[in-house]
Amino acid sequence: MKYSNDETVRLKRSVGLIGLVLYGLGVTIGAGIYVLVGETIVRAGPYAPAAFLLSAIVMGFTAASFAELSGRVPQAAGEAIYVEKSFGLPWLTIVVGLAVLVEAMIAAAAIAVGSAGYIGELVNLPKEVLVICIVVVAATIAAWGIRESVAIAGAMTLVEVAGLIVIIYFGLINEPNSLSALPAALMPPPTDWPALSGVLAASMITFFAFIGFDDVVNLVEESKNPKKTMPWAIGITLTIVTVLYVLVSFVTAQNVSVKDLIGTSAPISLLFERLTGLPPLIITLIAIIATMNGVVIILIMAARVAYGMAREGRLPAWTGVVSPRTKTPLRATLVVAAVVLGLAIFTPLDTLAETSSEVLLLVFVMINLALVWFKMKGVPAPEGTFTVHIVFPIAGAVFCVALLLGASLVGG
Repeated sequence: MKYSNDETVRLKRSVGLIGLVLYGLGVTIGAGIYVLVGETIVRAGPYAPAAFLLSAIVMGFTAASFAELSGRVPQAAGEAIYVEKSFGLPWLTIVVGLAVLVEAMIAAAAIAVGSAGYIGELVNLPKEVLVICIVVVAATIAAWGIRESVAIAGAMTLVEVAGLIVIIYFGLINEPNSLSALPAALMPPPTDWPALSGVLAASMITFFAFIGFDDVVNLVEESKNPKKTMPWAIGITLTIVTVLYVLVSFVTAQNVSVKDLIGTSAPISLLFERLTGLPPLIITLIAIIATMNGVVIILIMAARVAYGMAREGRLPAWTGVVSPRTKTPLRATLVVAAVVLGLAIFTPLDTLAETSSEVLLLVFVMINLALVWFKMKGVPAPEGTFTVHIVFPIAGAVFCVALLLGASLVGG
């Protein structure tokens, strides 16, 4: 097969608002609640919803910065290019771009391990064999074509969201008055240091569960009318996942003990069985779809980051080659998948999740500062671009640093 360079073969604009939202929901939900709700409750106990809400607040300010930057600099490899255009320091662009790639590959590896845990409930094969199969299938879908990949991811996203809604429904109807306890679960007493430290310790895990909205901006060159659709896609994605995460973690904490969560690699399946009394096969299959979906979407994103950096001359040119047949950066996809496979086989799940969160928090600090610098220099946003007050990126940077330091202080 012959490949053309990026001057003759470009990414194809074929993704609308619904596709972007489904893409964001798919990678975010697959990365988070199906895999990490158990670990969150182990750390934060009944205040697990507070840990999710804290991460959502931190993400909210940074999401606003991404929404504006996606209009100011509408290019793939968003994070790296934002830093490039703002600060004009090639070395910083490379550092940020590589950090995004590393974070994405670590995140995909974590989700692949989580997916293997669910598949292992049905198939008696070594974890390593399951991980290999997961990554190979995901890479094949990611390399197929952006419209096809997003369509498959969108369908899987609808299934995984439906699974969570079923769990929330049964959890709330089984205890009709349980919602009255939700406000207390969202606000641990300010004098209860063990509760607060548990929330902070869990925050690095819950932050990982929100990773996804930032991936959406890397489809900006494949989006229809990105100035209008990208901010909406980011905002809708973050709102929906926050509501789902808070409610699912609340229901889980009320119905499954910490001891039982420690002993399972498939927490959502266990929760489904407890709530419905039915065999967990259906929700296990949904969890497999959710986690597989997360791997596919992150591979798509990471390949676009490599592509965008190669176009800017920050990575070897061959990584930015686009296949004329699939209109996707096929070589970059294969390289990313190979690294993900190695990480998934040799690194524990909790280590992957925490490391991914730490790297991404540092990247988010730089992204917020990039927007601050744009505004301080007086660089006007292009006409029609969504904009926010400078307070938002400043708060975003401060909150990211605070979350990182807070989790470190409590040993998170």
